[in-house]
Formats: sequence, structure tokens, C-alpha cells
Amino acid sequence: MSMLDIKGLNVWFGRARDRVDAVKSATFTVAQGESFGLVGESGSGKSTILRAITGLAPTWSGKIHVEDQPIPARRPKSFYKTVQMVFQDPYASLHPRHSVDQVLGETLHLHGFKDIDNRVVKLLDDVGLGQKFRFRYPHQLSGGQRQRVAIARALAPEPKLLLLDEPTSALDVSVQAEILNLLADLRQMHDLTYVMVSHDLSVVGHMCDRLAVMKDGEIVEIMDVSALQRMEATHPYAQHLLQASV
Repeated sequence: MSMLDIKGLNVWFGRARDRVDAVKSATFTVAQGESFGLVGESGSGKSTILRAITGLAPTWSGKIHVEDQPIPARRPKSFYKTVQMVFQDPYASLHPRHSVDQVLGETLHLHGFKDIDNRVVKLLDDVGLGQKFRFRYPHQLSGGQRQRVAIARALAPEPKLLLLDEPTSALDVSVQAEILNLLADLRQMHDLTYVMVSHDLSVVGHMCDRLAVMKDGEIVEIMDVSALQRMEATHPYAQHLLQASV
């Protein structure tokens, strides 16, 4: 079964002469349990696709299906129990005056969970932090620790689909591998489906099964990661991207 179906997705900003078409006729499918990458240069439309899926990009057309169900323009609360997103900058995505306990506890409460104390502890254990971080604030955490909290928050509603928007690009190189390995472990542990945006082909090669290459808002090629690792691409831009990554 497919977890995510995108057909003819267009996303734009502004009106009339000020209109900018950020995504043009994007079409791809992500199977349940798959990890799918979106790669391309800055401004190619990768993150905009994730924002359209979650409802953060309000002007779009086309079809978005999650678990074979069409997604309406106004996302129902149940949508966010199935789909969650991890953002690029973990400091900006966490409330500076909310402790880790508040961040996770309020998310759990919002989604109707009981036994919140035990669930907070379990979430912190799952992301490799533990109880000692429970009552700390974002400014008391390193970048990697903040991103672990952001991942725990995304896991709190027990989603099936996780959208990852450059989840390691704001982190030190020494921490990036730790977070990627954590995400790989969590995918197996919770049977998650990933859609990961990255400009780093080595990250996509490590994390994903397939990938779509984007240029100027369009998907120009979809390939298996095995083709990426063999440096085999058919579209000239995809070939250029692969060669530039060597």
C-alpha cells in the first residue's frame, strides 16, 4: 500500500504578475515503510512540497493522498496523528520558554493521550536523551539535543509518515551522523515512512530507498538509491548534480 501519493502538485506564492510558481506538476508515490528523498539546489521546491503536504503552503492545486485518502484544503486534526514534520532549525521550532516536559506533554495532551508522564519518559528514551533532560529549556541544550527533542515531539502522536526538512543541515558535522543514525533506528522501531528533503546526496544515499531530483520547481528524475550510488542518471541536471557531489 502507498503511504503518500502526490499527483500534479502545483504550489505558488503571490498573485498575477507577482506570482511565483514554486512547484510545478510534481508527481510521485511513496510506499508504506519506504524512505524517499527530495534533492536539488536551494530554491528548487523541495521544502515547499513538504509544506504543501502539511498545510503550511496554502496556495496549491493537484492531488495529495495519504493512505489512499484525499487530503482536504483544511487539514483535520486526525491528519496530524498520521503525518508529522521535523524542521531544519531545531531552535526556531521549539518555544524558548517551554521546557522539554512542556513541549512533549502539551503535544501528547493535544492529541488526546493519557498517561502523559510515562509517555514523555518513553519518548526521551527513544531519542537517546533520558529523564535528565526532561525539565531543561532549549537554551540549555546543544543543537543535536534540541533536534532530538524536536524528533520526540514529532513522534508523540505516533505518526506513520514523517516529513524531514533538512533535519541535520543546521547541526555540527560531528552530530549529523548521530541524528541520521537515530532516524534510521526510529524508522525500523516504529515502522515509519519518511520523506526527506536534503541538498546532500551522501545523506540521501545513506537514508533513502529512492529519490526525486528537483530543478526550478520540477521533478526531473526519480531513481533508486542504487542508481545514485552507481552515479547513473539520465537527465542532464541529475547527472550534473551527481558529478558535483563527488
